[in-house]
Amino acid sequence: MSTSKRSSTVSSKDGLKKNIWSSMLDSAATGKRLPEKNLLILGGTPESQREFLEAYSADTLDSSLSNEKRKGKGKVPPVANQFALGYTYLDVLDADQEDTLARVSAYLLSEPSLSFAPLLKPLLTPQSIPETSVVILLDWSDPWTWVRRLREWVRLLRHVLVSLDDETKVVMEENMTQWRERKKGIDTSSTGSQATSSGSAIIGPGEWDEGLGVPLCVVCQGTDKMEKLERDHGWSEDEFDFIHQFMRTLLVKHGASLIYTKPFHANNLHSVLHSSLGIHSLLKKLSLKANFIERDKILIPTNWDSWAKIRVIREGSNLEGISTAWSIEIQDPPEPLSDRNDEAQDDGSSEEDDGTSAVKIYEQTIKDPKRNTSLSYPGSQQSGNKIEVETLDMQGFLTKQLEVLEQLKIEDEKDRAAKKTPQLEMSPLEDNSRVNEHIGPVQFNMGGIQVDADDMLQKLKDREASRSQRKDPVSSPGDEKANNQALANFFAGLVKKPGGSPRGA
Repeated sequence: MSTSKRSSTVSSKDGLKKNIWSSMLDSAATGKRLPEKNLLILGGTPESQREFLEAYSADTLDSSLSNEKRKGKGKVPPVANQFALGYTYLDVLDADQEDTLARVSAYLLSEPSLSFAPLLKPLLTPQSIPETSVVILLDWSDPWTWVRRLREWVRLLRHVLVSLDDETKVVMEENMTQWRERKKGIDTSSTGSQATSSGSAIIGPGEWDEGLGVPLCVVCQGTDKMEKLERDHGWSEDEFDFIHQFMRTLLVKHGASLIYTKPFHANNLHSVLHSSLGIHSLLKKLSLKANFIERDKILIPTNWDSWAKIRVIREGSNLEGISTAWSIEIQDPPEPLSDRNDEAQDDGSSEEDDGTSAVKIYEQTIKDPKRNTSLSYPGSQQSGNKIEVETLDMQGFLTKQLEVLEQLKIEDEKDRAAKKTPQLEMSPLEDNSRVNEHIGPVQFNMGGIQVDADDMLQKLKDREASRSQRKDPVSSPGDEKANNQALANFFAGLVKKPGGSPRGA
């Protein structure tokens, strides 16, 4: 009995020690654990997704840092996004670039196919939803596909949301309610901003009525390509304003933010994403200003937009009709983008023609110039212009010219090797009939005497011939007489005026 009591006492002490150590280790690990955030990046190509990550990573760095520190801290981890669902992670640093505020896990998907829905479903759990945000990438290389692409991605997200369990749906609904009722975390001093005295967001009709359960941000990359659309396809401010207004009309229904970016200018991209992910600096207060004036730097934060602000962009738009049509279209399951896009461009009957399709309304105005050689938008003066020449971008043009210069250099070296000694094509004393045909007889005035250049050259030749005969020892007296006669004729020609008689001595 004593032995059994002693063994039980020892085992209880060991268990107590283990419990103490495990609790201490757990508390230490919890204290050092970084807040984990999730970013679902949808759309774009593997290259444009990498460009987005590089812009986001570089935008989080302090501009006052030296280039060496920026290179060291701004390195993007390897990105695996070639097949299906890609992944990478990013560490968000504080303003002093010393403390890490959070670790962002980025999941990347390029195609809105139903076959990828099972890959997105495990990422949406009751624990991860409050820490998750969605980004949809669009590009200015093909703005005529934006609304169709956005519709398919929204359809896919809705399909995934419907398949979630009840507990997750409840958390998503609470998350959207908090976002709708959240105070506007923006600087109200920005031009055109309208905030109430209480600071809470006023929800108008058609706003926030199609929430997706998680914050949504649409990033339109490559605003430097706007100049190509103007130069090559005759776009004007009407097209850019139409796209701007149309996108905001759709996104205000989801409570989404909109931002335009270009290479080497992220346009406060990190501020928009950190606001949606709930990442706040301990040293620097987040300041996010709306920008709707500069067409290549559009920035519309969440909870800032409203239909009253959207209407002032351009007049005559049926915002209510577009909003209603969008709510109907996003109910269907997603469709393959490539097949539907080609079909819509080739056959106008692929979409509803009764005005109930937001995609159809958009694509009737913003058309692909490669498929439609004319632009038909309201009030346009460029309608009917055909595309004559397609120009390359600056880098492509310079690359092509470099290849041409290298080829010409090689050909010049071959020509130099083939012609070791330069050869004169024409002697100035030769009688060249081709030259005479072009320039005709050449005459000039010499001391009041009109002299024929051709006659002068002929006489000089005769003189050279006479000299050579003089030097010849075998020459005959008859030759000398001929030489003297030639000299007499030469001097007689010098003193003879055209149409007159020779002068006396």
